[in-house]
Order: sequence, then C-alpha cells, then structure tokens
Amino acid sequence: MKRATFAALVALGLAAAPGVAQESFISIGTGGVTGVYYPTGGAICRMMSKTRAEHGIRCGVESTGGSVYNVNAVRAGELQFGVAQSDVQFKAMNGEGTFAENGANPDLRSVFSIHPEPFTVVARADAGVANFEDLKGKRVNVGNPGSGQRDTMEVVMAEMGWTMSDFSLVSELQGAEQSQALCDNNIDAMVYTVGHPSGSIQEAATACDSVLVNVAGPAVDALVEKHPYYRKATIPGGMYRGTDADVQTFGVGATLVTSASVPEETVYALVKAVFSDIDQFRGLHPAFANLDPKEMTKEGLSAPLHPGAEKYFREAGLIE
Repeated sequence: MKRATFAALVALGLAAAPGVAQESFISIGTGGVTGVYYPTGGAICRMMSKTRAEHGIRCGVESTGGSVYNVNAVRAGELQFGVAQSDVQFKAMNGEGTFAENGANPDLRSVFSIHPEPFTVVARADAGVANFEDLKGKRVNVGNPGSGQRDTMEVVMAEMGWTMSDFSLVSELQGAEQSQALCDNNIDAMVYTVGHPSGSIQEAATACDSVLVNVAGPAVDALVEKHPYYRKATIPGGMYRGTDADVQTFGVGATLVTSASVPEETVYALVKAVFSDIDQFRGLHPAFANLDPKEMTKEGLSAPLHPGAEKYFREAGLIE
C-alpha cells in the first residue's frame, strides 16, 4: 500500500463512530509475500474483518523488508502493528545490535507471540553443503538489510568468528527472490528465519535439487545458552522434497508488536478477534496448527504487554 493511500485511509478513519476504537484503520507490517509473515498479517486482518461490526476497525497488510523494518516503522508511527522475530523484539527493546544507534525503545509493546521460526539454511544439492560450517567459501544469500534473517545470520557468523569475506560471494536478496537465485545457480545457499512449511523454501525444493542443512554445534549451543529468546529447533524430515531426515537447528518465534501510543481499545479489539476464535485462526496457516493461547501470551515477549492485550488476556483467564 502506498503511503499516500495509507495516510488518506487514516484520515478517513479519524471520525470513528461513538463507542468504537479511535483508529478505524490499522496497518500490519509483515515481510515478503512468499514468507509466513505476510499470510500471518492476512490471517489477523481476516479475523478483524469477521468482527468488524463490534469494533469498526478496518485492517490492512503491508509487505515490508521484515522484522527490523517493522519495529522501526512502529516506533516512527508509520505502522500500528508489526510482526517481528523474538530476538529482534528483545534487541529493539534494549537498544542492542541493529538498534544500538537509535537506542532503546521504551514505547515498544508486545501483543502476542505466534509461530516458531527455525533458522533455516537451504543449499543446492550439488554445492557440497551438509552443515552450516560448509558455507565457508560458498556463494551465500545472507538476506536483505532490515530483515530478521539477516540479523540472525550476523549473530551466528559472529559466534563462529566469521565475516562476510569468508564467503566467495555475498548477496542481499529479499526472501521472495532468493529461491529463484538458488535454482538459477547464482548462489549456493540461502538462509531464512521462517515458520514451516514456507512457500519460499517449497519453491526452492520443487524447482531444483536442494537440501536443508543442519545448523548445530558448539556455536549454536552457546547462543541458545546465552540468549533466552533462542531455542533448539527441529524441521521434520519429509516436509520438503530432497530432505528426508529431520534437520537440527535453532530458532526464534514470531511475535506481534505495537506501540504504547496505539489506543488500548484498538489492541483489545485485535487480540479479542484472534483469541475468541483461536480454532479458526489456527486453520488459516499450517504454521499455526499447534498454537497454544497461554503460550502466546508470554513466549518470546521481552517488551511489556500492551494494556489492551493484557486486558483481554486477564478477561479470558489466560494470565493472572
């Protein structure tokens, strides 16, 4: 959605009907259209549309550069909500890593957590890459600046003692572009921090011979031990063509964030729309199949809960 159109819709929404949230249009920042963030935003908006008679809020989805972009756009007031990796949420809240220059964001608020996101490495079958360590000297897509996958890749590289010069070629393609680059033999491997099954990885597995790669060992063990937002993860074998065995890696979780400046009734309406019919929400994407409402109130949430979310969770008995 173009900014001019968005601004116009916001302007139209300022005259909200009595008794409904003041923000009658909200926008959710997601990621590339072939990832899981984009359909996640769509699923939330679908639940909002279903209950619109109750709250009068229209919901739109923006395809963006990913987690870091979304958190920054929420801080700037350009988006009301954004989907972000749990590690990115932590760093934004505390002014670390990518966010060190702008400092901690005291106005960042959690809404709820969503699906698990294993850090996933996909390589051409003929590239000779069986484990993460084998990426050294290869042509690797590290992800576009502003994406969660790039952020996680840089963390793993730092733990390994690697720099970008350890690869023979580095590309910064977005998630939607990297599968074709892999199958066109422009890169040997790509990385993605994503929920499964993923359309982008499905594309790579279907269009050419590719394999998912284990990301394990002392460096990963150290990361999981040091950081509460990381956890070990397994990608089941047989999910993608060419990878029959389980793949061991680590990962984060997708979370929905907002700003303290977004009205309580707006956040309350969104959370209620999703949680009051969680079974329907689970059915909107395979990555949501095992969502547990109680876990969604706390897993990977380092920023304080927005009062609107907290209000609904207490009413529903999900938190004390």
